[in-house]
Amino acid sequence: MSTKISCIIVDDEPTARDIIASHLSKIDTVDIVDICSDAIEAFNSINTQKIDLIFLDINMPEISGISFAKSINTNIKVIFTTAYREYAIDGFDLHAVDYLLKPISFERLLNAITNYFEVYHKPKATTIEKIHSNNFIFVRSERRMKKIDFPDIIYIESYSDYIKIHCTSGTIITRETISTIESKLPQQQFIRTHRSYIIAISKIDSFSNEEIVLHNKSIPISRNYKTEVLGRLESI
Repeated sequence: MSTKISCIIVDDEPTARDIIASHLSKIDTVDIVDICSDAIEAFNSINTQKIDLIFLDINMPEISGISFAKSINTNIKVIFTTAYREYAIDGFDLHAVDYLLKPISFERLLNAITNYFEVYHKPKATTIEKIHSNNFIFVRSERRMKKIDFPDIIYIESYSDYIKIHCTSGTIITRETISTIESKLPQQQFIRTHRSYIIAISKIDSFSNEEIVLHNKSIPISRNYKTEVLGRLESI
């Protein structure tokens, strides 16, 4: 499977198109194959080339983004964009990948692209690292997306329906699964030691066959992860 996706931008506002295009140009795994000013142009575009993802404005003249999304092949995924918050429910009813409220920041768009890759186009670890070339991720916490720098993470702890990301600057709670977070982290910097724990290798103070100590916290090494964990740590 190719790790690069083809996308088009559909928006009747030139400034909005330019902002999205500028953001996407910073992401190596996304290729912009067309930029359209209305749904008719977009329809012609998706019928002449393979498109994986559409950044689609909802409030457009003649044919709305919602109507256009209902008419296209469901294999083409949609990230809705709009200046009107009240359209969000309609967007999610169509199983959109995400819904971006204008003005769209790079960080928010990056999170939407990451969601797409996780669900529809699972890349290799190297591709994920390219997406996160700025050495950080965003997670949803307290009704907003919070930035977490990789060097700030000490360890990650999983509970039944949420995880705690323990950082040097404090603890962030999010409802993402530990496996989802693990897929976003650079493998050379982090290692999973237990079904409930991921640790930052650089933060380790000491380790034994049964546990790892970092920042005065003892993290267990489970039997299922022991061979991989000890092999990696003893080779450093």
